[in-house]
Amino acid sequence: MWLKLFKFIIALLLVPVCIGGARTLWFVVSAAGSADVVWVPLLAGVACWLVIYLLLPKPTLVYVFGHELTHAFWTLIFGGKLKRFKATSKGGHVVVSKDNFLIFLSPYFFPIYAIIIVVCYVIGGLIWDFERYRAIFHILLGIAYAFHITFTINALQTEQSDIKSQGTFFSLVIIFIGNILVLIIALPVLSGFSIITTLRFWLIMSLDAYRWLLIGTGLLNSQ
Repeated sequence: MWLKLFKFIIALLLVPVCIGGARTLWFVVSAAGSADVVWVPLLAGVACWLVIYLLLPKPTLVYVFGHELTHAFWTLIFGGKLKRFKATSKGGHVVVSKDNFLIFLSPYFFPIYAIIIVVCYVIGGLIWDFERYRAIFHILLGIAYAFHITFTINALQTEQSDIKSQGTFFSLVIIFIGNILVLIIALPVLSGFSIITTLRFWLIMSLDAYRWLLIGTGLLNSQ
């Protein structure tokens, strides 16, 4: 109980970071708006996935497998071991030797299939000339990320043990920040401008949000 209360307080303190992240994402999207070579195929991929998602049977097994694979991957990142892995169309679970809130919540902010596509493209590009297939890469990336977003939204509408174990408000804040962070890193890479500049802008926007919060609560003089 006390741990969940502590996480709730941490989540409240992170709300300005969420606001700063949202403003930064808008800045990044606006700044990258002229990068047609990126946005056209990306959005085409998103549109393709939305048609598939809305009109065809949902590939639940693919999502569940990716969900559990993400838990396993983040467990390995933190030095843990995977003891059991199960994924079916009705659900799945993993048994691991270590856990923390990032391992629990990782499937909701870490787009595993999009990451796999990026890794394959980068590694393949070291061996073959993949530049001619860049548009196809962006289409697949758009499909994979839209897959992540749609299934994440769908999962958040149901009772998830991962989220319940960490506290709903804390989980949603971490998931929001995690998704923003992925986009704030990925979009500058795809569009060709500085990640450092983007992260610095996020910091400035977050500090600005804290400042306005303190002014609004009377804890800081606007002068």
